[in-house]
Amino acid sequence: MSPTSTSVLPLIHPLAMDNYPDDSFSDVESDIFSLRSGPSSATSCDVSMRSGSPAPSMYSVTSSIRAASYRQQFGRGLNNYSEVYQLPADDEELDRLDKQHEMFKKIMGAYPPPMAEVMADDTPGETKAVLDLGCGSGSWIMDVARDFPHCRAVAVDLVPIQSMQVTFHSVDDINIGLQHFYGDFNVIHARLVSSGIKDYQSMIDHISQCLRPGGLMELFEFDFRVYGSDRKPLPLTIGAMEPRGGSPDAANMLYSWTLQHPAFQDVVYDEYFLPTAPFMSGQGPNDDFLRSTSEILRDDILAFLRSGRPLLLGSGLQESVVDELQHRAELELKEARTANYMRIERVYARKRP
Repeated sequence: MSPTSTSVLPLIHPLAMDNYPDDSFSDVESDIFSLRSGPSSATSCDVSMRSGSPAPSMYSVTSSIRAASYRQQFGRGLNNYSEVYQLPADDEELDRLDKQHEMFKKIMGAYPPPMAEVMADDTPGETKAVLDLGCGSGSWIMDVARDFPHCRAVAVDLVPIQSMQVTFHSVDDINIGLQHFYGDFNVIHARLVSSGIKDYQSMIDHISQCLRPGGLMELFEFDFRVYGSDRKPLPLTIGAMEPRGGSPDAANMLYSWTLQHPAFQDVVYDEYFLPTAPFMSGQGPNDDFLRSTSEILRDDILAFLRSGRPLLLGSGLQESVVDELQHRAELELKEARTANYMRIERVYARKRP
C-alpha cells in the first residue's frame, strides 16, 4: 500500500483514567471511537526487572523498588536504568503522556484497522497477547486491557507503571534485547521511543521474532523537525539525543525498514502534519478541528520543553542557553503567529503466516 499523508483527522472524546493506590501493585475511519467498559483482562499484576541477561527475574513492586527506579537530575525524576533515554519519568511527565495519548486517539483513532481482526477471541486454546514497548504512563496498554478483556496485556518500560489492569509489567531496557518474548505476542506497539533506542532497525527485527504468525506491529514516531506551511522542514534540528545513542531519524526510516524486512507483509504507512499552535483564523468545521488539535499539541510541546531540560542540559548546553531556547519557543507557541507543523510517521504491518 502506498504512503498516505493526513492533516484532517477525526474527533474522539477523552477517556477518564482510573486512579490507583500508590502501593496497589502485586486514514481514519470514524468520527467517534467509543471505549467499551468491561472487566479487566488481568486478575493480578506481575513485575520483572532484569540486568544484562535476557532472562527476566521476578520482583514484587513496593515503594522502595519504585524509588530505586528514579534519580533526581536537573530538578526532574529520571529513570535510573538507562543512560540513553533522558526524558523524565516523574508524575509531571506521566500526566503529559496521558494527555498526549488522548491527542493521538483524536488524531488517528485508538488502534490500526487490523487490530480487531488480530485480537478476535477465535483461536481455541490461545490467549491473545499484546506487548507495549516503552509504555510510558501505560495509557495505551490499559486501553487494550479494557477493550480486549480476554487478552494478556504486557507493558515494558524503564520504570514501573501503576495499573492492576496490566497482566505483566517488565521494568526493562529494550536495548538489551527481547529474546525472552520471542513468539509470545499477537500485537506489539511502540510509540515515540526513538530517543531511547540505540538501534531502531534491530528493534524491528526483535519485534518480528516476538510476534506470532499473522501478528500486528504498530510503530510511530515524531521526526524531530518543524515544518512550514509548505510542508518543507525549517532549518531547525534537535540533536541532543545523538551523543547518548538515540535514533532521531527513525521516523523517516520506519516505512523502508519495515517494507524491506522479510517477516512483514501488508505494510501501511501514514504521515500526519500537526499544527503546533492555533494559528488558523477560519470558522469552518475543519478549522475548528485543527484549532482544537493544535491547542492540545501546543500544550504538549510546552510541557515537553520542561521535560526536555534534563536532555538538553545533560548534552552540555549551558543553563542560560536552554532558558533562552525555552523562552523563545514558549513565546512563539503562545503568540501563534506562524503556521508551523510537526510530523508524525506511522507504520503498521502484519507478520507473514
